[in-house]
Amino acid sequence: MSDDISVPSAVQPIPVTRREVWSWAMYDFANSGYTTVVITAIFNAFFVSVVAGGADWATLLWTTVVAISYVIVMFAGPVLGAWADRRAAKKRVLFWSTLGCVLTTLLLAPAAAQGDALLWLVCVLFIASNVFYSLGENFTAAFLPELADSTHIAKVSAWGWSLGYVGGLITLGVCLWWVMSQQAAGAKAIDYVPWTLVITAAIYALASIPTFLFLRERATPSLAKNATAESIFAKLRRSVEQLARYPNLRRFFWAGLAYQAGLSVVITLASVYAEQALGFKMADTIKLLLVVNVSAAIGAFVFGYVQDRIGHKATLSITLLMWIATVVIAYVWHTQFGFWIAANLAGLCLGASQSGGRALVGVLSPKAQIAEFYGLWGLVVRLAGVIGPMLYGLVTWMTAGNHRLALLVTGSMFVIGLALLTKVNVLQGEREAHAAELTAT
Repeated sequence: MSDDISVPSAVQPIPVTRREVWSWAMYDFANSGYTTVVITAIFNAFFVSVVAGGADWATLLWTTVVAISYVIVMFAGPVLGAWADRRAAKKRVLFWSTLGCVLTTLLLAPAAAQGDALLWLVCVLFIASNVFYSLGENFTAAFLPELADSTHIAKVSAWGWSLGYVGGLITLGVCLWWVMSQQAAGAKAIDYVPWTLVITAAIYALASIPTFLFLRERATPSLAKNATAESIFAKLRRSVEQLARYPNLRRFFWAGLAYQAGLSVVITLASVYAEQALGFKMADTIKLLLVVNVSAAIGAFVFGYVQDRIGHKATLSITLLMWIATVVIAYVWHTQFGFWIAANLAGLCLGASQSGGRALVGVLSPKAQIAEFYGLWGLVVRLAGVIGPMLYGLVTWMTAGNHRLALLVTGSMFVIGLALLTKVNVLQGEREAHAAELTAT
């Protein structure tokens, strides 16, 4: 690999190749179709309008099942992270979480085709698929600090996010072709939407193959094979307590909790808002999100280089200001055209804020605890995924479907996140992490 991406020798002596970085980024390509189709663009709106019958409680039910899945990941992610660190098993856990997501997404399709008749089963299968997806997202992120050092980690993270949006774009494009062809033939949503889940699962499985062929596990086992669950939970408790040793990482976790709550609303409820508040049709929503994926890919790629140049904190601050502007535009300019403008502005900062957060965790974490702290970061992100959508769902339920007010209330999370981010000192945080590495050696 060229000299523009260096690897800390303390983490692993195995050189990193361009093919390996590409294979790692291909996992973002693979799993982005799931979040795009299932969480953001198609299945969520289908769940609210068809599976839950468009009832007053439908949006709240959707946000509740999303929240349940994230609560499970909040507990499972850090524990599996600690186990993977001790067993040098990040790739193994990544494989099983990928397989689990693909299989449960495939099973979700025939259940969803039954509409509200199998509402409970649809909820259970969705929760399972999203748990597996989220665990896979945690563990692919844990490989990032092994592939690039702090001076280039944002750029490499951005490559993954950018390629991820390409994957989401392709998956969504195939689904749009399927939806429009079926609509032209006179089919109903309950007949063609479940097949978008099959398309998503197939692309996820095929596109993730390079990751498991070429990405290497560089960690070495540090725990005997007879380790107990109790010892893993004890390590998790210690890792939470040890956050006190890394005050800037801890401060960033609080900032991330706030702004990720806002992000989770956009990701989970974008098409629901478009359909319920602005009267978008499914094909129109998919077209909008296709364009937004292009904006997001561009934003993730460009801001990755900007972040390496002007710094992690400054770049994240810019994107959060853009998020605040997005919410204001969507609230004030309450038309379909205004939502197009707001959605594409959101796309530009969507990948940048997610990629930047992932990179900053790697910068502020001691290398010996990478998977464990990424597990904790996953906990923060999933807790935000509970707070944001549940707040949105409760507002819509309490106001008889006022999605506009719900958007404004949850958008305040970006303001809180920006205020908390000002308290993070990145240079001092890097020194804290490096001091811990020197102490460990």
